[in-house]
Amino acid sequence: MQMYRPFLASSQIATIFGGYLGSWLFILSLTAVSNLEAVVLGYGFQAKFFPEVSFCLIVALFACGMVHRVCVTSCVLFSIAALYYVNKISHKVHNVAVQVDSYAGKKKKK
Repeated sequence: MQMYRPFLASSQIATIFGGYLGSWLFILSLTAVSNLEAVVLGYGFQAKFFPEVSFCLIVALFACGMVHRVCVTSCVLFSIAALYYVNKISHKVHNVAVQVDSYAGKKKKK
């Protein structure tokens, strides 16, 4: 993003595109951190909002802030939307429906 800073700061649509690129940086860095934690800490480990998601978002916002401050705002919006859809896809792939046995039997009164 720093190499294309003059282009990304040249117009309004380019600054919004810079925020979009920053949201891709956020998603890719979150994926890398989560995969690293899964390898190091075990497969069942999940990324939490703090520290993994917030750390990756701060890194992406810092990278966007070096380009233009409007890139930061659009990066936050695009990143929240991307995080919502990544979470939705993750629940669809990794969550298995658990069958709950409900027994509503009569209790004996003494």
